[in-house]
Amino acid sequence: MDINILQILLIMIITFIAAIDQFSFLESLYQPIVMGPVVGLILGDLTTGLIIGGSYQLMMIGSMPVGGAQPPNAVIGGIMATVFAITLGLDDPQAALGLSIPFAFLGQYSVILVFTITSPLMSKADKYAEEADTAGIERLNYFTMAMIGLFFALVVFFGLVLGQEIGTKMQEFLPEWVWTGLGTAGGMMRFVGFAVLMKVMLSKEYWGFYFAGFALANIIAPSLGGQALALIAILGLAIALYDYQTNVRMKELTEGGSGDGI
Repeated sequence: MDINILQILLIMIITFIAAIDQFSFLESLYQPIVMGPVVGLILGDLTTGLIIGGSYQLMMIGSMPVGGAQPPNAVIGGIMATVFAITLGLDDPQAALGLSIPFAFLGQYSVILVFTITSPLMSKADKYAEEADTAGIERLNYFTMAMIGLFFALVVFFGLVLGQEIGTKMQEFLPEWVWTGLGTAGGMMRFVGFAVLMKVMLSKEYWGFYFAGFALANIIAPSLGGQALALIAILGLAIALYDYQTNVRMKELTEGGSGDGI
């Protein structure tokens, strides 16, 4: 599938916005689960955009920046994975997750470069703050946002123009078993990403809920298919709500107060 100029411009625009959102707006527009469907809609394949966006979201969900250390960028990686999955017409769209990793690294380097460039500007921001120069502080913020957005848009432009050609040549020369391996690895990365998140966040007292959910998914899913996931999610929400209300009630009793006067 060839990408026309209008599609390239639209994808660059949403990349520019997503890059700014990741560090400034913080509205979660930059998340792959949002960007995937948007890119898929632009390229005329919303379904594949949803699949790749959700898969990439799970793959990167446990990757968090720590100080100046940046993980491979999920914005560029998710966008390029969706582009590759749609334009190359892969039998297994999950194989596109592996193809997008080099561009995710370029996004990572772009972030580090922007942070390096803007570090000396912090003294300028301090000076503006001392002088109560709000206009100067705004200019610095707009400059930084424009720079990160431009860098991301250029990486995606490079991927759209040259990445598709490289991917097409790879399709011609690489044997089928390589693509099968990429698809398998891409499918596994969703679980690896979620496992990383669980290792960081899961408390020992909640292991029971995890195993109960796993058991329910294996019992219900074969008969109900995709509907089972929604039912299990609703059940999990009900348990979480009950647990929250119980903890709030216990806290009120411990503190010696009661909301209903009893």
